[in-house]
Amino acid sequence: MSVSQISVFVESKPGHLGNVLEGFEAKGLSVRGFSAADTGGYGIVRFVVDKPEEALADLRERGFAVRLTKVLCVKLHDRPGELASVLNAMAEAKINVVYCYSLVSTYVVLAVNDIAAAEAALASGTLELVDDAEIAAFPCEKAL
Repeated sequence: MSVSQISVFVESKPGHLGNVLEGFEAKGLSVRGFSAADTGGYGIVRFVVDKPEEALADLRERGFAVRLTKVLCVKLHDRPGELASVLNAMAEAKINVVYCYSLVSTYVVLAVNDIAAAEAALASGTLELVDDAEIAAFPCEKAL
């Protein structure tokens, strides 16, 4: 069993990722998970969305370089060792995990070049920033 992932080649400039997302919003497409990595002037952003074929068509219509691939999606319980058990199973089977990311969360981690400016930019809205103490306080299921 696999899920569809859309990879988009984007320029690493303010607003370029937003341009991708604006199109999704206009078409009523919901992002279920994403991964964006720092690779210099350009990068690949990966998305799992509710309607991958529609998202793919939208991006192609707007001139983005895109690719649809199949990836695995594993449901984890929020308890110590869950992710490790998945990665250990892959290692034992001699399967290389090229990359991984999580889906459907209300928390998003952003790496930026100016933390103070980013905090100020987000402080004026209704968004809430989280600190290390709040991360540590997230509820966690007990191991079985």
